[in-house]
Amino acid sequence: MLPPVAISYNADGIASLQQVFRRVGEHDLYVGLAWIYMDIDLSFDSDGDRDRFTEGELASRSSGLGLSLEYDSRDNPFTPSRGWLGAIEGNAYDHAIGSDNDFQSYRSHGYAYFPLHRRMVLGARVDLRWANGDIPFYRLPYIDLRGIGSARYQDRRAAVLETEARWSLGARWALVGFIGAGRTWGRHNDFGDASSRVAKGSGFRYLLARQLGMYAGIDYAWGPEDETFYIQVGSAWR
Repeated sequence: MLPPVAISYNADGIASLQQVFRRVGEHDLYVGLAWIYMDIDLSFDSDGDRDRFTEGELASRSSGLGLSLEYDSRDNPFTPSRGWLGAIEGNAYDHAIGSDNDFQSYRSHGYAYFPLHRRMVLGARVDLRWANGDIPFYRLPYIDLRGIGSARYQDRRAAVLETEARWSLGARWALVGFIGAGRTWGRHNDFGDASSRVAKGSGFRYLLARQLGMYAGIDYAWGPEDETFYIQVGSAWR
């Protein structure tokens, strides 16, 4: 098992996501099509860090087409209180559509919400991401949790489990608490050899739009290295 290596870099460029969904009949099932495009210039804080990667891993342009299938029975898309969402998606990046490299990325995730009390809602989240092919290093799957920096822990496979409780204090105010764990593996480690990273936190919510059922607020989260504030509009899970 190889230990993780910390690398500092900056990415400057453009990124675009175009996505459309179509409902299947009268069901809570949706089919989606997407086009994802990125053109990134990379700079490293240490020149020696660039030598850790192949030319393919440093490729700047990626262009891919995606297909997704999603089931959504949540009572509210902004701040749900009951129901669940399950989705699976796949994206193919290819020279034929403007990508420097050929690779594939996949994601399967689910969110479930359970009203335990007239004032309390418990949510659960599972999120799996994986990639194959000649993928640039900055497009690798990563642990996506509040309290852990984006793309801090990356590999060809990533898995996250998280739970969140929301307690209503009255007509408009609510408190939230959350905890989650994530793990990456694939290139150098097996799943059983990889280490889990845990993050947790709390926050508050205010019912910003009553007719939409949309809350907004602030979360404070901490993980293995960071302590961070987040401004949330709607659900933190996307």
